[in-house]
Amino acid sequence: MSVLNQKTIKKNIFLEGVGLHSGINSKITIKPAEPNTGIIFKRIDIIKDNMVLPDVFNVSSANFCTTISNEFGVSVSTIEHLMGAFYGMGIDNALIEIDNQEVPILDGSAKIFVEAIANVGIEISNTPIKIIKIEKKIEFKDGKKIISIEPNKISLDIDFELKYENDLIGNQRNSVNVYESDLTEIYNSRTFCLFEDVEKLKSMGLAKGGSLENAIVVKGKTVLNNKGLRNKKEFVNHKILDLAGDLILSGHRILGKIICYQGGHELTNMCLRKLINHNSATYSTNFEYPSMNKSPQTSERFVKLAASA
Repeated sequence: MSVLNQKTIKKNIFLEGVGLHSGINSKITIKPAEPNTGIIFKRIDIIKDNMVLPDVFNVSSANFCTTISNEFGVSVSTIEHLMGAFYGMGIDNALIEIDNQEVPILDGSAKIFVEAIANVGIEISNTPIKIIKIEKKIEFKDGKKIISIEPNKISLDIDFELKYENDLIGNQRNSVNVYESDLTEIYNSRTFCLFEDVEKLKSMGLAKGGSLENAIVVKGKTVLNNKGLRNKKEFVNHKILDLAGDLILSGHRILGKIICYQGGHELTNMCLRKLINHNSATYSTNFEYPSMNKSPQTSERFVKLAASA
């Protein structure tokens, strides 16, 4: 068996905690799945029509977190940190049973998800992985925000620049090779916000479960969390984690170079939609590089593009 084949976890993983935005406690069970199953969420608090698939075109909201919904209006939100863990660890197939609308925020990073996956172990199948190889550069802009994906034959490189007027955060930039770099600092980097934005978020019905236990809060030049930052570039590293978690919704592991300035969930999603709709990539199981498979229930447009590539 090869690392170039699809992977799942060896045993069930049980986790629970509060939802960052809903403030509601939820439990998840991550279960092994057969090759070509893909990643599937199942809302076990709902009796029927309760399967929700992480797919670019199933993103119903990308404001402050990534929310996916099925055709019956059943949704799962704040999936990006779990999905980022899957992306980095190379998990292609898994069933996530969840008893509420939002994935637990845990410590605000992917650290606990990654540790849980490593603890139960990874099962490698005999079924080949699938990838997207970028053939033409795609760019998406939203005001000063910009993201581009361009060809890169052997890896996925992410170059992310973050710019804040806050003196502590300021300008941060980092580059990683997702398939070869040590991603520990990416996994461990937590979500963050400015102190002056906390009440605004709550007035919008968000961050009901937020605390210093699951988010970095910055006030002026001070980090309010007792132990400070986990790494010097934790702010931009968390943005890279979010981006990786959103990339898995493409259905494949990507071979390309991504350059992002001031990006977020919505910018990434819109860029991926543009990539797929413009047929600027090829889809294959023959490239010799780690990858993930496409979810079995994606949009018709995606299926047609993959079939014709």
